[in-house]
Amino acid sequence: MAAEQSGTQGPAAGDYIVHHLQHLQMNFSGQGVKQTSIVDFSLFNLDSLIYSVILGVLGCFFLWRAARKATSGVPGRFQAAVEMLSELVETQARGVVRNANSRKLVAPLALTVFVWIFLMNAMDMLPVDLLPELWAFAYGAAGHDPAHAYMRVVPTADLSTTLGLSISVLLVCLAYNIKIKGPGGWAHELVAAPFGDRVFLYPINFLMQVIEYFAKTLSHGMRLFGNMFAGELVFMLVALLGGAWAWQFNPLQGGFYLGVGHILAGTVWSIFHILVITLQAFIFMMLTLIYVGQAHDSH
Repeated sequence: MAAEQSGTQGPAAGDYIVHHLQHLQMNFSGQGVKQTSIVDFSLFNLDSLIYSVILGVLGCFFLWRAARKATSGVPGRFQAAVEMLSELVETQARGVVRNANSRKLVAPLALTVFVWIFLMNAMDMLPVDLLPELWAFAYGAAGHDPAHAYMRVVPTADLSTTLGLSISVLLVCLAYNIKIKGPGGWAHELVAAPFGDRVFLYPINFLMQVIEYFAKTLSHGMRLFGNMFAGELVFMLVALLGGAWAWQFNPLQGGFYLGVGHILAGTVWSIFHILVITLQAFIFMMLTLIYVGQAHDSH
């Protein structure tokens, strides 16, 4: 996988992890694929974009399929699961967003956010090397060096994806602020809250409002990114145990115990990670509802 080999035993641990943390990137001009380890705003992460779009379409298809097949009789398992999820989201939305007209859009939006983020998080459950190896094989078959075929398959472990989601939520909140309070009412709130409607406090109030919007948006995206990135790293470390076992399968040298550790650690972390990916999707959805609900409140 990684470029540097450690003797004849494959990539070193550091090289393996560094390789798996590199994105498949492309210029905005579309002129070829390249990779970099530094911040470069002339590039975008093509792998995160592709997987997030595919999973978004897949999630919308599942929801559409459930709605299309819905019956008034005894529901099937799939319909029952979607109905339970929809009722859960609707209940949470009713408790946070008081405006019934707003909930007609906000509740389906929150449901879509939950399903989409859950599916993106669930990509972490795939074997670490499965899709990257397939991409490396295809890349090599196209006449390129497969050692430089980079791909990350968990979109929510990419900060650009999670910040893009949180910025989208910010735009929805701003839209509802203007819709509910009117342009003048919202502009007045920006300078009159939280310290009071005094002219000499207007600059401080405005600064505090900007900081609040920035902090909420940044923490909203960073929370999801941090948890999923950490989970991805743990799966890579577990995969390294399996790689060491494959190259050192000798009970007298401890390789056998590496294999046992690989299986146990992978199983335990996978089971625990099911809770993580679900909880992170739920938290992001709830924060979306809370922020939109706050946009309906007047100070």
